[in-house]
Formats: sequence, structure tokens, C-alpha cells
Amino acid sequence: MFDYLFVASGMFKGGGAGTGLVFLISLIVLVWFVIAIAGLWKMFQKAGKPGWGAIVPFYNLYLLIEIVGRPGWWFVLLFVPGVNLIIEIILAMDLAKSFGKSGVWGIIFFLLLGGLGYILLGFGSAEYVGPVAAQGQA
Repeated sequence: MFDYLFVASGMFKGGGAGTGLVFLISLIVLVWFVIAIAGLWKMFQKAGKPGWGAIVPFYNLYLLIEIVGRPGWWFVLLFVPGVNLIIEIILAMDLAKSFGKSGVWGIIFFLLLGGLGYILLGFGSAEYVGPVAAQGQA
């Protein structure tokens, strides 16, 4: 009976190895996503923001903008094609500086390594020093 279930599900048909590989890659991506969200949650808590904001779409972007000290209307700029790339670079640099890291650190760990910066800031020893973008404008 169990043999029938495996054959019916396609596990032992042609392409079964591809299905297993896709499942494995999906599982790895899911685990990475959960760990990155946990890091973002901890990072929000370090900055005095609600940790649950990490799992709410769009609100988490708004919280990031608040953490770095940029005006709230920058949220709209994240949806303008082309402009959003520049805004993301600036936010990554400001976020790293807000936790006492360099702007280059922000570009490497947030933009190039797919959110590794959230994990390092959330679970690491970095302390929130305040919204550096707001300090630069004052």
C-alpha cells in the first residue's frame, strides 16, 4: 500500500531527484527566512520598536525608516522604480550606522548577503546608538 502512495506521488517516477532537490532548496530558503525574521525582530527590539513589526508587511519597512531617522514619506519612495534602489542603499548605510557600524558594512551585509545584517545586528553585540540620519539633519 505504501509503495502505491510513493509511486502515485511521483517520488520514484522520472524527475523524482529534481523534486527532492527543489524541496531541499525550498527548505533551506525557508529556514534562512525564519532566522532572518528572528534577527529583524531582535534588531527592532534593540531599537525600541515592537519586535512583532518584523512580520507585518510594509509596517516593517516603515519601522526601518523610523529607526534610521529618515522622514516617514521616504516609505513612498520605496515603491518608485529606480529611486527605490538608491533609497535602499541609503537605508542600509544609515541602519548600519545607527547600530555603530560603517556604511560599507551596511551595504555588504544588508544588500549583498541577503539580510545577514539583520541576524548579526539582532543576535550580535551591536547596540543601537540612535537614528543617525536625524542627527545629521539637526
